[in-house]
Amino acid sequence: MKKFFITTSIPYINNIPHVGFALEAVIADVLARWHRIRGYDVFFLTGTDEHGLKIQKTAAENGLEPKKFADKMSAVFRNLAEELNLSFNEFIRTSSRKHEKAVKEMWRRLVNSGDIYKKKYRGVYCVGCEEFKSERELVNGGCPSHGREKLEVIEEENYFFKLSKYQSVLEKIIESGEMEIIPEKRKKEVLAFLKKGLEDVSFSREASKVSWGIPVPGDPDQVIYVWCDALTNYLSGIGFPDETEKFEKYWPADVHVIGKDIYRFHCLIWPAILLSARLPLPKKIVIHGFVTSGGKKMSKSLGNFKDALDQIKKFGTDRVRYYLLREIPTLEDGDYTEEALIKTCNAELSNGLGNLATRCTALCEKFFSSRVPERRIDRFLSEISALTVKRVSEEIERFRLHMALNEIFRFISKLNSYINETQPWKLRDSFRLTETVYSLLECLRILSVLLYPFIPSAAEKILDSIGADEKRFSLEFGTLKPGMPVKKILLFPKLSERR
Repeated sequence: MKKFFITTSIPYINNIPHVGFALEAVIADVLARWHRIRGYDVFFLTGTDEHGLKIQKTAAENGLEPKKFADKMSAVFRNLAEELNLSFNEFIRTSSRKHEKAVKEMWRRLVNSGDIYKKKYRGVYCVGCEEFKSERELVNGGCPSHGREKLEVIEEENYFFKLSKYQSVLEKIIESGEMEIIPEKRKKEVLAFLKKGLEDVSFSREASKVSWGIPVPGDPDQVIYVWCDALTNYLSGIGFPDETEKFEKYWPADVHVIGKDIYRFHCLIWPAILLSARLPLPKKIVIHGFVTSGGKKMSKSLGNFKDALDQIKKFGTDRVRYYLLREIPTLEDGDYTEEALIKTCNAELSNGLGNLATRCTALCEKFFSSRVPERRIDRFLSEISALTVKRVSEEIERFRLHMALNEIFRFISKLNSYINETQPWKLRDSFRLTETVYSLLECLRILSVLLYPFIPSAAEKILDSIGADEKRFSLEFGTLKPGMPVKKILLFPKLSERR
């Protein structure tokens, strides 16, 4: 089996998760589930980033030791992963012992490459970003993401990583597509940033100021900074450095799914670290946009913050997944409002998909005693099914998941129109009736397979309702066995627009 290793970024645990991270998580889950359907050996990694000054301060504000705070908040993110029905193989925590061992091994490799050195440094630091800012990155003297109030002038002795050493090789691997950056406009932005020249980056903090982290090997007065710590999760999550067979099986990553606010770190610092450590580079870095609310980036101060767990509790996992994947363009920004979610889900999940599933299973109940009829294939339905599979596959391969769903719901619309036009309940020819009902049930099965990566619970309910067996995930038309029991199913009751 060909392997497929996919990751999300690991979010900071200083606050509860909002739907922006939920989007990233479900994008990765769709890709993981899709590749499993297509026969790949998939490893899906997610987790939490738990070290650093921001976590240390937030823990203190909550009257907790950093480790207890990390345990509490990581559990919230793990719960979100489960509530989102993510099919992850590993949930990595950067406070775990196995991760610490991986980070220390990575540090040693960078030292052995001659890429770590120590010097005194004075710079502007943003606690919100957990990052030193250069003058060219500031906007009106402040951080463009977190504002002026979060900047600190810090003067201390740190270890640095020779990022500048990898300037030319990074340009080459990005321009050539050896490491592919998606979408193309992000690739151009990275290359434009590269052209301005790279500076070496701080790789540690003084332990007297940031105590919550992994000590530098051989220098306990320094704590390893976020780049070597957090980014190494992509290796520790698959067994680096001890589980050699597992690590060599899955690395390099086939896809890193990340947000546009951290793509420079992943497209420049991360590959430079890997080059220094003499490890293969990730194949693709897929960059999604922000989830906005009312046209503005989500923020508690603006009052438009949407708690992901609260939204799942209100509307259900599949509806939240569906809206994020359908209405937020995968590689662009998109708006999330409860009003829009209700409207979209009622129109497409209740009226479209739910109506089709009810009609197909009801026809089988009425004319074939709720059993899959004899295998007879309607050529028209077989052809539009095959065309839909092709188009959905192409859109997923292009990381346009919203367009894949567009193709799926075009298929649903065609099937509902087909039933309206052929009116199977009026057919007197038993051969034609059998052909129609069998083919509609088979279309419903294939439709469910295509929907499974997006709304897995609903897709499984449909497959169970039509007696799909061990070949349930086949995309070949005509695999549904005659005689299997069929049950009527009610999917996605309409949501009240007054909530």
